[in-house]
Amino acid sequence: MTLEILDIAARPDLKPAWRALFDGYSTFYKRQLTDPVADAVWAWLTDRLHEVEGRLALVDGTPVGLAHFRRQPRTGFGEDMGYLDDLFVSPDARSGGVGRALIEHVREVGRGRGWRTIRWTTADDNYRARTLYDQLAAKTSWNLYELTVGDTP
Repeated sequence: MTLEILDIAARPDLKPAWRALFDGYSTFYKRQLTDPVADAVWAWLTDRLHEVEGRLALVDGTPVGLAHFRRQPRTGFGEDMGYLDDLFVSPDARSGGVGRALIEHVREVGRGRGWRTIRWTTADDNYRARTLYDQLAAKTSWNLYELTVGDTP
């Protein structure tokens, strides 16, 4: 098995495979990924000037996982940190080290950029992923709040 992590911006030809993975991620979280949302995120990921970046994990040349991440200011420390927005591994590729490899890749990107911290959230009932996350990171005691600002599509 050959595992490779690719920068999405360097491989726009992989959009259909990325879309299938992002659809899987959205379905897992009980959201429907619309074409306008997918197109907006894809535009971000392929624009080197946009803050959101993406990586695809390929096993033997087949895309099986994705990670979307970005820089986030950490105001209490006067520094930048990383935020892992989305992480998904196709069900048939789970338990093969793909999720760990994607997180470790983001860690290396962060290390190169001087980030001391990378954060992410997951659903409380995402037990399988949390098993991996508990091996790699410390669960915080923070609660997540979401304020609706206006009508959204």
